[in-house]
Amino acid sequence: MALDTWLIYLAASIGLSLTPGPNGLLALTHGALYGSGKTLATIGGGALGFVGVIGLSMFGIASVLSLAGELLLVMKLVGGLYLVWLGVQVWRSPAPGGGMGQPGGEVNGWAMARQGFFSALANPKVMLFFAAFLPQFIDPAASLWWQFVIMAATFALVECLTELSIAGFAGRVSGWLQRSGKGFNRVCGGLFMLIGGWLPLSR
Repeated sequence: MALDTWLIYLAASIGLSLTPGPNGLLALTHGALYGSGKTLATIGGGALGFVGVIGLSMFGIASVLSLAGELLLVMKLVGGLYLVWLGVQVWRSPAPGGGMGQPGGEVNGWAMARQGFFSALANPKVMLFFAAFLPQFIDPAASLWWQFVIMAATFALVECLTELSIAGFAGRVSGWLQRSGKGFNRVCGGLFMLIGGWLPLSR
């Protein structure tokens, strides 16, 4: 990939990462609940999920989804249900900061990573977006695998840094979040449920 093409792709990746979505919301929630250090597991799982989405998009699965309307609807329903379930879990979580440092506040890093991973995969529209987005930067004369490595690594790094900044911000305002009680969790959980409910209805 030429340097000028990569720089344009980098700028586009930064813009895409700054667009609000389920993974950014999850990083915000986990950052408030558990701190930015533990949220690294969530962020890493999400980055791995996005690498998978980019791979599926570049190697043709997205084109199948765009043609098979029934399959896309099934994936939307499954993804929507997962986001609604995730919203319920966030809604029921203890108040931000209230469990930190206490036995009840212990969290499983693998569970957080799985949430990040499946949150990235839960929206098939992201796969279709990448299917339309990535070809603008692909050189058909060059190795597709090598371009996949560059593009996936670039986006994963940008996404990780963006989500880490979000989690760090949530950690810095944890005092305010503690005073807000469970209201913060209910707002975030409600947003997840709204996204999950909207997904199957979207075109």
